[in-house]
Amino acid sequence: MAKPEILQVGPYPQWDEEPLDEAFQVHRYFDATDKAAFLRQVGPNIRAIATRGELGANRAMIDACPKLEVISVYGVGYDAVDLAACRERGIRVTNTPDVLTNDVADLGIAMMLCQSRGVIGAETWVKDGSWAAKGLYPLKRKVWGRRAGILGLGRIGLAVAQRLKGFDMEIAYCNPAPKAGAEGMEYIADPVALAARSDFLFVTLAASSQTRHIVGREVIAALGSEGMLINISRASNIDEEALLEALESGALGSAALDVFEGEPKLNPRFLTLPNVLLQPHHASGTIETRKAMGQLLRDNLTAHFAGQPLPTPVL
Repeated sequence: MAKPEILQVGPYPQWDEEPLDEAFQVHRYFDATDKAAFLRQVGPNIRAIATRGELGANRAMIDACPKLEVISVYGVGYDAVDLAACRERGIRVTNTPDVLTNDVADLGIAMMLCQSRGVIGAETWVKDGSWAAKGLYPLKRKVWGRRAGILGLGRIGLAVAQRLKGFDMEIAYCNPAPKAGAEGMEYIADPVALAARSDFLFVTLAASSQTRHIVGREVIAALGSEGMLINISRASNIDEEALLEALESGALGSAALDVFEGEPKLNPRFLTLPNVLLQPHHASGTIETRKAMGQLLRDNLTAHFAGQPLPTPVL
């Protein structure tokens, strides 16, 4: 029996590439020089798309694949997949939740600590001789016992909260409704009010048209000149222009960001700011988690073509 033909939108680690090649006839979109011509050539036979969260699959790509049955996303975010186009044609969509939750939460906490305590600047202070020449590094701000806000209390938000409790922090959260399992945390329905009572604001909610720029000028202003914004969700949840203006003016104290509009070509204004910590969208970037993500992506594809229930369906 012929292997199902799939379109692979972006590269995966080698440990995922090899089993994909064994199970499927893989057409690697990212290797094509003329991608439109490549889609015209292979699209008519494509039955599945394997993509990454930040790459997704737009309507043009979906339309180029008339036999498309399923899109399997390597990552928890699926906002870059045109779900409306999928619904119109009954195309299934899957992602890889749970397996990356703890690593993403870990990086969020690490960024909070790193930025609050000035870890990167302090290392430079040692390496460039400033410690010997100028004395002690400038004082920074404590983390323990302060106020943390979590915008979006899903899997990752809850994992962040669990870790914050170890720092004896006062934790509040914003969600469409109060959440089970949020004992000991204050529920605040309004993102602006959440920001106003927070020293650290973690953005952990899923991205959608409803959440686009939910962290806008009002939320950023409420967080204020002593506050820190930490984004481990999706770039679209934050109004980057408003964020940059606030960081440049000092209206916002600092930010720690793992995601950006147009990444990896982020706005160059970020690169000159002394009050922002920049990370290359690698919150799930551990060997263990990436292997688990690849396995779950393949498990979804295998289940679909075997006529079995999808392990982690989105649509």
